[in-house]
Amino acid sequence: MATAGKVIKCKAAVAWEPNKPLVIEEIEVAPPQANEVRIKIVATSVCHSDLYHLFEGMHKDGFPTVLGHEAAGIVESIGPGVTEFQPGDKVIPLFLSQCKECRFCKSPKTNQCDKGWAAQNHDVMALPETRFTCRGKKVLQFVGTSTFSEYTVVNTIAVAKIDPAAPLDKVCLLGCGVCTGFGAAVNTAKVEPGSTCAVFGLGAVGLAAVMGCKSAGAKRIIAVDINPEKFEKAKVFGATEFVNPKDHSKPISQVLAEMTDGGVDYSLECVGNVAVMRSALESCVKGWGVSVLVGWTDVDDFAARPIQLISGRTWKGSLFGGFKSKDGVPDMVKAYLEKKVKLDEFITHTMTLDQVNDAIDLMKHGKCIRTVLSVSPQ
Repeated sequence: MATAGKVIKCKAAVAWEPNKPLVIEEIEVAPPQANEVRIKIVATSVCHSDLYHLFEGMHKDGFPTVLGHEAAGIVESIGPGVTEFQPGDKVIPLFLSQCKECRFCKSPKTNQCDKGWAAQNHDVMALPETRFTCRGKKVLQFVGTSTFSEYTVVNTIAVAKIDPAAPLDKVCLLGCGVCTGFGAAVNTAKVEPGSTCAVFGLGAVGLAAVMGCKSAGAKRIIAVDINPEKFEKAKVFGATEFVNPKDHSKPISQVLAEMTDGGVDYSLECVGNVAVMRSALESCVKGWGVSVLVGWTDVDDFAARPIQLISGRTWKGSLFGGFKSKDGVPDMVKAYLEKKVKLDEFITHTMTLDQVNDAIDLMKHGKCIRTVLSVSPQ
């Protein structure tokens, strides 16, 4: 392309400081260095992790930054040494890298990777090096991706090449939320056919977890949320029952235990709230119940009575649904194209990048499941 090897000036939504609206700015995006690709972002969605960094984590060293990490785009140019990608390839940038060389990548037990921002700067949620500048200042790349920008530069260990037939304004959701929830049920919990599951929190991640439970053959899928409006949506993805903790004077774990003869086989916490994590664990049946932490948070400690685990429950966590990112995302795109996974049903709003603050407000107030922002024309 004519822009290869040159600095690109483009539009991006910059978070100059925590807890403040994003500002639409013109930024400079440097050409890709060795083992990097520059991507034209076509569509990006707003995920709760963007809000977490802006409103909850608020680490002073994590700003200014360009947020956004759930996106899809087209390779504009490639850096030296890149053979895996070509300009024009459809891709999904990944917040979780897969170098395929470290001890974690080589192990079938995990999807963690020793390379990338998460291994070094999980609190700042960015690496110190960046390809972005704005008004003469260095601007960080949130979780190595920064998709609230018309162009971004990403290391090839954090980019997945996808089927050219994939609609980018739909498959962008596979960059985080849908894989996170679906995989937590299928890969991490390893939900079994005929089992009983409870999913706490019915945002995009929770609904994807419901979809994962159904895909794995669960017989009962109990959706738990304090917003009753979410149940109709949960039914679409496979929920069989709905419980609103506000409708009960007893603890939710007790309500679920009474509904399920002592507790559910699997529970998935998709909120990122330590009190809900405890409730989800206590909702599991003794002996074999498995509870998975899916909601992202690193602010508070969590707690439970040791007897909960001594009596045979398992408490575990899941990052990106246990998918090895570069391998798993193209497979999920294929599953969508084969109609084995729903994506369109998650999208409640579509907007442009200029409306990113409106999209953030919708999510902050629980008024959307996913808002997809169109960033650049294809």
